[in-house]
Amino acid sequence: MLHIVNKSHTQTNALQSCLRLATKGSAVLLIEDAVYAATQGNAAAAKIQAAAADLKIYALGPDLAARGMAGRVLDGVNVVDYGGFVDLVSEHSNCQSWL
Repeated sequence: MLHIVNKSHTQTNALQSCLRLATKGSAVLLIEDAVYAATQGNAAAAKIQAAAADLKIYALGPDLAARGMAGRVLDGVNVVDYGGFVDLVSEHSNCQSWL
């Protein structure tokens, strides 16, 4: 399953719920303000790095760049472009958006 999170971890519990409920082998794509969680020095960094042991974590590159965070991505987080976003959606039979 592909889990898509678009809200910042400081705004909602969506990321926390996603990481708690996602099963091993699932993928998590962070988009829009959720990309902040994929960067160094934030409150969610430890949770993202711990989750990367069981989940594939992705962040949308254009959203990182738009927020000035492109150079601060955590180890274990894969950066994808819009084409990669489409590929992830097509590779997974189910997608869950966390609002």
